[in-house]
Amino acid sequence: MFRIGVDIGGTFTDLYALDEANPTASGVRTAKVLSTPEDLSLGVLNALRSAGIAPREISTIVHGTTVATNALLERKYPEPALITTAGFRDVLEIGRQRRQALYDPYQVKPKPLVSRANRYTVTEKLGADGTVVTPLDEDQLRETAAQIRDRGIRNIAVAFINGYNSGHHEQLARKILLDVIPDATIALSSETRPKVRELGRFVTTAIRAAMMPVVGDYMTRLESKLEAEGSTAPLYIVKSNGGMMRAESAKEHPEELIESGPAGGVAAGAYLAALLDSPNLIVTDVGGTSFEAALMEQGRGLVTDEYELEWEMPVIVPMLDIRSIGAGGGSIAWIDSGGSLRVGPESAGAVPGPACYGRGGHRPTVTDANLVLGRISPDLSGKFTLDVEAAEKAIATVADPLGMTIHECAEGILAILSENMAGAIRMVSSDRGRDPRDHAMVAFGGAGGLSAFETARGAGVDKIIVPPYGGVACAFGAITMDVRHDLEGTFYHPFADVNIDEFNSALDDLEAQARELLARDGANADTVEIDRFAAMRYIGQSYEVTTPLPDGTLSDQSLDEITKAFYRAHEQEYGVYSTEFPVAVVNLRITAVGKTAKPAESAMVGPAAGGTAEPTRRRVYFDGAFTEIDVYGPDSTPIGLEVDGPTIIEQAHGGVVVPPAARARVDQYGNIILESKKDQ
Repeated sequence: MFRIGVDIGGTFTDLYALDEANPTASGVRTAKVLSTPEDLSLGVLNALRSAGIAPREISTIVHGTTVATNALLERKYPEPALITTAGFRDVLEIGRQRRQALYDPYQVKPKPLVSRANRYTVTEKLGADGTVVTPLDEDQLRETAAQIRDRGIRNIAVAFINGYNSGHHEQLARKILLDVIPDATIALSSETRPKVRELGRFVTTAIRAAMMPVVGDYMTRLESKLEAEGSTAPLYIVKSNGGMMRAESAKEHPEELIESGPAGGVAAGAYLAALLDSPNLIVTDVGGTSFEAALMEQGRGLVTDEYELEWEMPVIVPMLDIRSIGAGGGSIAWIDSGGSLRVGPESAGAVPGPACYGRGGHRPTVTDANLVLGRISPDLSGKFTLDVEAAEKAIATVADPLGMTIHECAEGILAILSENMAGAIRMVSSDRGRDPRDHAMVAFGGAGGLSAFETARGAGVDKIIVPPYGGVACAFGAITMDVRHDLEGTFYHPFADVNIDEFNSALDDLEAQARELLARDGANADTVEIDRFAAMRYIGQSYEVTTPLPDGTLSDQSLDEITKAFYRAHEQEYGVYSTEFPVAVVNLRITAVGKTAKPAESAMVGPAAGGTAEPTRRRVYFDGAFTEIDVYGPDSTPIGLEVDGPTIIEQAHGGVVVPPAARARVDQYGNIILESKKDQ
């Protein structure tokens, strides 16, 4: 029986499987197949077949998916209706009235998630303390529900202006809506994220309502296909916070899946941090379509409450601080209006794919550049034959107008890509007050090792780690995940007059809800760990800092300890703090984790210690000229290997380019460690 991790990307679907009866390197199976955009669940089945695993042999399957993210960004969902308080119909468009580009007079806001025609208002008003100011006009709501029903809309978001403090009116509204539209799917803001500030709450509730049909349909189809082929295994879904939940929970909480795919890479990084006793990492993942970067401290990924789907579309679900840019193997090279060479964010994707795939693509991509430079093999490590001539013709379409040779242009494409990726690393490190030089960089993804050295050097990172499973890292990370739920609630109080009993009661209520959710998702109560946090700020500030809270029942003496913890957190995030200004708590959060068994170290050894096959030779282009270099494959890369660049080390689902300025060694687990030569 196999524990399966699956990750669907824009180009490839990855699989990592561990035989529970043989949890060693010989019990590991992996697969990387092209994604199937017409029906993503088919890619999962294709990956299982490629790995030689029958669905009836699965004990558990953990699935990372970009279904929700892609549907949101491409606006491919059944548009919901949004019902809100009279006077607040246009919150989604008004936003916070911030400008993305301060001096750009031509900027246009993204299209709102719910069009104005689908936004309705009703008379009601709760006070900020949750008391009824104006009762809900039930007759008006029934008329509104009838209009929505007659227009054929069946997914509805209800977000009243002060619903964060009391869900009374929203719950009454749901009852009335179901009376009028019995088959409606309804999302309430008071149950989605009961947090102060209406824009984030409205947007997140709209996302939940929009995604419930999309995610529900996909999960149901995947479950049906697996069951039809004999699987009885529970299906878990990777969450944006780095944990997982059952598919049934995912259908109800699709807003928690926006970073589902990349979160698997952070989980793989956490496992690697513990394995190598290297707690401070920058985890990167280069796929076919995108590049993701996340910073880890003390073996944990940083969590953010400030994620924006697009400009002025805040999503207030706690999620890993993962920055994504359009940079990957399928990123298209092009010339802008000023005559400069650019790379991405548009991607060739899985269909038609890079020109060298021979599937109808004709525009130059990063993969085409790597191929013509000799940095990847023409047979893509045995997966399928690549067309070198087609790649050269594609790159010539940008090289000729720039007056460059094909190889000069290809090298320029990779240099631009590396600098773009280094910029994303700076966003998750320097922009949050962290020095990237204090971290090692982990390169995941099928193309992660190809530009890892140049990317790290551009970001100021000295050490790079490329694991043997790096090409399917998000799928591997999925099988290391714990069941996890983050629950939040508004609890605004100046610290000077906070009632300690109310403080404890609010935390206890959240913890009880979290334990109930963990039990529903199959977590063992004996393995549950609870962490508690408060979103705090100086009174008058417009932003909060996440502050850890002590375990156990809080006392009046705990308040001083919490205040000092806030000072430390504020200083780390912003570089300053003050003891002179009064402090307030705004929100409370419970992070509840149900621990799962992790793969043993014996499963992590990559190349065999006895691999003695001779490396092959290949002409590869570096720094303006071709050089014949050694190319090490899985059978010729023994534990303990040390080589100077230029050379290439190929893995089962990826490759590592060791440029002339670099040195590589293979550690006891098969990780390839890249560092600069001492004389460089």
